[in-house]
Amino acid sequence: MIRSFRRPAQWRSVARVGLCLFFSAFLAQAQSPTPSQPPLYGGNAASTEPQQGGSATAGVFAPVLDSESRPITAGGFVKTGPVIFQDISQKAGLTTWTHKMGTPEKPYILETIGSGVALLDYDNDGWLDIYIVNGSTYDALSGKTEAPHAALFHNNHDGTFTDVAAKAGVTNDRWGFGAAVGDFDNDGWPDLYVANYGKNRLYHNNHDGTFTDIAETAGVTLGNWSTGPSFGDYDGDGRLDLFVPGYVHWDMNNLPAAGSKSVGYANCSFRGAQTMCGPRGLLGEPDHLFHNNGDGTFTDVSEKAKVSDKRRYYGFSSTFVDVDDDGKVDLLVTDDSSPNYLYLNKGDGTFQDASFFSGFALNQDARETASMGLAVGDYANNGRLDLYTTTFSDDYKTLYRNDGEGNFVDITPQMGIAEGTYPFLSWGTQFFDYDNDGWKDLMFVSGHVYPQVDHHEWGTSWAERPLLFHNLNHGKKFEIMPAVEGSGLADVIPARGAAFGDLFNDGKIDVVINCIDHTPVLLRNVNDDHNHWVGLRLIGGPKSPRDAVGSTVYVTSGGIRQRGDVMSGGSFESSNDFRLHFGLGVTTKVDKVEIRWPDGLKEAFTLPDVDRYFSIEEGKGLVPSVYDSIAAKAGQSKPPSAPKGK
Repeated sequence: MIRSFRRPAQWRSVARVGLCLFFSAFLAQAQSPTPSQPPLYGGNAASTEPQQGGSATAGVFAPVLDSESRPITAGGFVKTGPVIFQDISQKAGLTTWTHKMGTPEKPYILETIGSGVALLDYDNDGWLDIYIVNGSTYDALSGKTEAPHAALFHNNHDGTFTDVAAKAGVTNDRWGFGAAVGDFDNDGWPDLYVANYGKNRLYHNNHDGTFTDIAETAGVTLGNWSTGPSFGDYDGDGRLDLFVPGYVHWDMNNLPAAGSKSVGYANCSFRGAQTMCGPRGLLGEPDHLFHNNGDGTFTDVSEKAKVSDKRRYYGFSSTFVDVDDDGKVDLLVTDDSSPNYLYLNKGDGTFQDASFFSGFALNQDARETASMGLAVGDYANNGRLDLYTTTFSDDYKTLYRNDGEGNFVDITPQMGIAEGTYPFLSWGTQFFDYDNDGWKDLMFVSGHVYPQVDHHEWGTSWAERPLLFHNLNHGKKFEIMPAVEGSGLADVIPARGAAFGDLFNDGKIDVVINCIDHTPVLLRNVNDDHNHWVGLRLIGGPKSPRDAVGSTVYVTSGGIRQRGDVMSGGSFESSNDFRLHFGLGVTTKVDKVEIRWPDGLKEAFTLPDVDRYFSIEEGKGLVPSVYDSIAAKAGQSKPPSAPKGK
């Protein structure tokens, strides 16, 4: 046991390890935890009876209603206040497409999870495009009807988008869940991996607006139920590898209906109402790590690398990022109703399972949560990456503070963001600076999995509004921003995947949301601030991934040193803008940019201007790019002809 601790700082966690392991074993048998001190949302927990075949919660709580007796998840609006987002979905052209997954009644868990979103500049024109994964239906799987298509919305540079998925060859036409972006062959063009129930797809970018699915020859199809994939160079060879979480092992010939033999005749229920079964009580699907061989093929090294998920937890979202600052990307996986995984990279092609002793596996009550989404970011500007996971309703969403060297502490209640999140069942999430004040804020989107909730007075709803938390007092507190009537924060939608990025190159982070059985939602950031910003697109050198996934950047400006990391995956089954965005507040100058590239090279640069995007290439500094003409068209200055660096 003691030999498993890699650093002296982790001796602080010895007592916690024993406690966490004890509770993990207990929870695996009890299937429903009882918190030591039930939180105060809506009053004390009325019941902590296990939900047979259901998801982890903190218990059953009294409903929270607004002044018009609506569940707070679909109400609580205010008439005046700051308008931060506008829903421009229809104006942008996104409502021509609809997500479809199973039947409206949702008798099986396969129909309830929903799908993700990926933001990528697939044609390298400097403008983010949108890939939205679709689900499917039983009739489509059996060939009785045409399969629902995924969407690839090309950015027209004028605030509108055109669906070119069929022309591009990326309609998927399978029961889709997650998507990850990564330039796996280092040719300078982003590729796309789509995780499905059934065989997965690896779309190679052909550089001409089209893609070719090479998953079969690449050896990455798998074949059961995959969820939120991510790319990352775990072994430092300069090529992106691929991680694919597994959720539930699904058998279409043995569907887990409530009361059936396949679920041990369990009467699957939520708060006494019969529902679909799972994930608890169902067999989990293992996770997979594929090593990039550099020749267009991958090798499954899950067992060798010690990330195969032998416990068969219910995997959802994942990302590679260096959480302990040793220069090697680690691996994070959120798991539904089972402990989360944190794998520390040992640098020899293997990982150490640090899930429990790191503090990330469970919450502060030593209780596993139904963790869906994953946000990673340095909200306190102390140089360390913190973590946030979204969870089921009747539970708070969890903020883990990074105390250094791979140690995390759940500090959600003391940050003021526990109690208000209990009624929400939440998915996609991200740390980002919505007002460009230099401090990362936090957002998540929500929607329930049980249609039955709209027929009961439980204080929650099928469609739910997003929550945005503003970073206060330099990372010492967060506050929920008001949902102003008619604004994007008052959208009541059945949200699932969400991707965050600057779709309009105006320095403001927007949100694209994939809603189950619904049209997509595009929330444009229209916050009325006059703060400055800078955006960086990184290009890796010969020994790093070309798209610089795994890079860490520090930007110093106005006495604040911010951190940004280039990551694939994360949120919920989604992939965010690879460009790094830094709000600068009233400051009009960047003092220093420090980059630690994936191959370990460290470089420092100065920037000639702000309020625009720059391209920085490893070993070359600032390089000419499409962003020069974008900046010039917007009335911004161009970078100097000679790059500045040292």
